[in-house]
Amino acid sequence: MSIAAHYPHIVVDATGDARIDQTRYKVLHLAAEHYHHGWTAEELLRQHPDLRPEQVYAALAYFYDRYDDLIAQMESSAAAAEAARQAHGLSRDELLKRAGSGTP
Repeated sequence: MSIAAHYPHIVVDATGDARIDQTRYKVLHLAAEHYHHGWTAEELLRQHPDLRPEQVYAALAYFYDRYDDLIAQMESSAAAAEAARQAHGLSRDELLKRAGSGTP
């Protein structure tokens, strides 16, 4: 049985990405910080002081309600980034070195 959920602070844009209403943040961005870094809602609020608690908690509720799909998106994005790095023959360390030196 599927239950439709309403998230008052979440909107889905034309591309299908869930975003925190009236902000630049994608739910996937906050979900990735929560998942990969172990950041709690409180830490997310410290890291993003322009967000309100109700927005962060709505994003986390959305994430956990769609956990498998959003984890798959994170993994797909990471795989695509790694493939692009390998296609250009650059290691992560080389990219970081370039970013630090300002070399394109």
